[in-house]
Amino acid sequence: MSQAFVRLEKSGGIGTITFFHPSSNAMPGHLLKQLSGVISQAGADTTIKVIVLQSEGRTFCAGASFDELISLKDMDSATSFFMGFANVILAMRQVPKFVIAKVQGKAVGGGVGLIAAADYAMATDLAAVKLSELSIGIGPYVIAPAVRRKIGTAAFSELTINATTWHTAFWGREKGLFAKVFDNLEILNDEVELLACRLVKYDENATKLLKQELWRGTEHWPQLLNEQAQISAKLVLQDFTKNILNSLKK
Repeated sequence: MSQAFVRLEKSGGIGTITFFHPSSNAMPGHLLKQLSGVISQAGADTTIKVIVLQSEGRTFCAGASFDELISLKDMDSATSFFMGFANVILAMRQVPKFVIAKVQGKAVGGGVGLIAAADYAMATDLAAVKLSELSIGIGPYVIAPAVRRKIGTAAFSELTINATTWHTAFWGREKGLFAKVFDNLEILNDEVELLACRLVKYDENATKLLKQELWRGTEHWPQLLNEQAQISAKLVLQDFTKNILNSLKK
């Protein structure tokens, strides 16, 4: 595989959204925009009862595109950049259907935010997670509400402060990021399909209302995530952060 894509496949009431980028699924802005659009599309499709979010490759998601990050020059472009994952998270929150994240490998930064924004996440034991933003002079502000909502402030603090440390999939299960962790991808695939097929049979109104209940208290997120994106934008334009990013590029 060499070409980036976002793909929606439908079968038996299950909408499977697959994303891929050759740089370990580090997502550029245009691909994130496409992903948020496809999630919304699946949410509006009456033939889809449940959404499965997955990626191809060994890594689930390496966060936002580093190449785009180091190219940022002004507040408008920087804010737009950091809104990339925010818009995907908001789309996952807004669709009236459960989103199941199938996580086959490591996740960094925004990738952790995608997992946290899913209504239910299952993973293999290779799905370690890391929030490395602080180590390059910024912070995981955009994904903070989603991650904190899922694992709590103490675990979120552990992830953010230990910015260079990988936390295992079993740590993620213990903290609530993952509902289940399996020994291999084959078992993960089977378990996700089993759950999705079960959810397809449930009453749509009950599912929709339960999703609303699970996300109660997040009505202010569109404004909040925009404000968080502006914080990250200011930090990424600082000389301190630019110097670190330029040193990493060499």
